[in-house]
Amino acid sequence: MDTAAPPPLRHRVAAFLDRGAVQHAILALIIANAVVLGLETSAAVTAAWGGVLSALDRAMLAVFVAEIAARVYAHRAAFFRDPWSVFDFAVVAIALVPASGPFAVLRALRVLRVLRVLTIVPSMRRVVGGLLAAIPGLGSIAAVLGLIFYVFGVIATKLFGASFPDWFGTLGRSLYTLFQVMTLESWSMGISRPVMETYPYAWLFFIPFILVATFTMLNLFIGVIVSAMQSFTEDEKATTVAAVDRAREHIEADLHAEVRALRAEIAELRTLLQDQATSGSGRSG
Repeated sequence: MDTAAPPPLRHRVAAFLDRGAVQHAILALIIANAVVLGLETSAAVTAAWGGVLSALDRAMLAVFVAEIAARVYAHRAAFFRDPWSVFDFAVVAIALVPASGPFAVLRALRVLRVLRVLTIVPSMRRVVGGLLAAIPGLGSIAAVLGLIFYVFGVIATKLFGASFPDWFGTLGRSLYTLFQVMTLESWSMGISRPVMETYPYAWLFFIPFILVATFTMLNLFIGVIVSAMQSFTEDEKATTVAAVDRAREHIEADLHAEVRALRAEIAELRTLLQDQATSGSGRSG
């Protein structure tokens, strides 16, 4: 009797990495690594436990490197076609660069390993996917907001530049000041009211700018992001439903083929039994 050959090793490795327990273990290590990196920012903790924290960090990095290597072995070229996998690879590769000399700044980038949570938690991946899907719409809104800033910046430089050169002396300073006004950070007591002491009708400039730039344009940003996330979620659901439908169709087709094969075998068996019964009755006669 023929026995099915075991799946290739890389398929078994891929199945092992896709297990829920393995994914949860990697997620726990990522969170633990984030805690270790946070503790290393404390001088007192580093002085007392610096060696232990460094050893833990290296051990966790070794696990991450082994996991990435196993995924590359299991998926081969398909690994680099997945943006999330490439992101994981880059984050772990940065941690392998020697953090000494001119690369000392890369030591601080080790905390980027925490971002691997985005690739493991599906809900976070959906949020990031929605944000990426919103980029085209956000670009258009950003262009409109840039035009509004430019127009109001030129006006502010012409109107208030002579009396308030630190805030509106040049176009660049005016744009920075208007950005502060847009964020509503000390815009009234810090900027608007001092300007109104010299230009009493300056409120006719600041209030329309805030209404357009802060309340209208920023709400458009939020609306585009929410709409993109809803569309992304719906597309993801549609893709999942389509995959389930295709799987069901394949299963039904396989079942129909097996049923037809069973019917054919039953028909052959029935014919064989009838032939045996006929031959037996002929001999008895």
